Amino acid sequence: MDVMTGAGGFLGWHVRALAHLRGHDEARRIRLGRDADPASIASAVDGADRVLHLAGVSRASDDDLRDGNVLFAEQLARAVTTSDSPPATIVYANSVQSGAATAYGQGKERAFEVLQVAADAVGADLVDLRLPNVFGEHGRPQYNSCVATFCDDLTSGREPRLLVDNRCGFVSAQTSAEFVLGERPASELASAAHWRLVSEIMSELIEIDREYTGVAVPALDGGLRRDLVNVYRSFSFAGRPVIDLEGHVDDRGAFHEIVRSDVGGGQTSYSTTAPGVTRGQHVHRRKVERFCVVGGDAVIRLRRLLTDEVVEIPVSGDHPVVVDIPTLWAHSIVAVGDRPVQTIFWVDEPFDPARPDTYQEDV
Repeated sequence: MDVMTGAGGFLGWHVRALAHLRGHDEARRIRLGRDADPASIASAVDGADRVLHLAGVSRASDDDLRDGNVLFAEQLARAVTTSDSPPATIVYANSVQSGAATAYGQGKERAFEVLQVAADAVGADLVDLRLPNVFGEHGRPQYNSCVATFCDDLTSGREPRLLVDNRCGFVSAQTSAEFVLGERPASELASAAHWRLVSEIMSELIEIDREYTGVAVPALDGGLRRDLVNVYRSFSFAGRPVIDLEGHVDDRGAFHEIVRSDVGGGQTSYSTTAPGVTRGQHVHRRKVERFCVVGGDAVIRLRRLLTDEVVEIPVSGDHPVVVDIPTLWAHSIVAVGDRPVQTIFWVDEPFDPARPDTYQEDV
């Protein structure tokens, strides 16, 4: 059994989402802070196999940045060292800024030292994940990452502004979650980061915003570029859940372009669905997927993981539109009416049975 601090935060949501898709039990949550109950912390830690310490203070005064991160570590360390059955592993979401001559860097480093003493005292392994700039779907603008801020600006019609142009390591929250859950060894974390100037990231996102118009799909590379596109899509979906198609109709019939892309072939599929039947009921972590109903009537239903937020989009072959499915949203298509539904699906990569990136999940 895992216990987790910071479960309600940005990285916490991504870790919980990955654990859910892997079929793990929901981690027991621990609340830390000045008003936290020491007995509740101790009770949660006792008997746990692993503690995932994701909680931290990243936006506050210098004193709170330093002292808040240390306080969290001290509260957790006290629970670990007084436990009758201490955890075998403590995973600490540290930062590459740990040890820097800043209040944040000093606080994160001191927190690491506190946790290391506690882990040594009970014979536990401390996994020190020195994370770079973590970005991902549904991050908070002006808080979690410049990527979230740039995406929010672009999808809201504002011009993104470059305040500081540092060279930073960028790693997606989905990749970070794999390290937190131990799917990948901590020794590989440094090589998983993409080092870019902030201005380079901003330019990439401006290009994505420019390319993602009409039926066009931005160029992808399966790595950082696709991660950036998926974060951008997590922001753009609310304002543009449906992409209208420019049809060409004459006495012969109609022609609609469904996807235009420089990413390569990908995979295009076609399905028919009998009235009343539901297809899908799954979720993707990485894939860029596009639906287009070209016959019959249907409802595309989507739900963001770990929430009850459901979006329903009526679609019809009489007026074809395109719907791009955001990553980490369960989705299905339901045939309604009395006609069979014909649907064209496009995905940016061919299906690989060894790496299907498809997890069953009811909407």
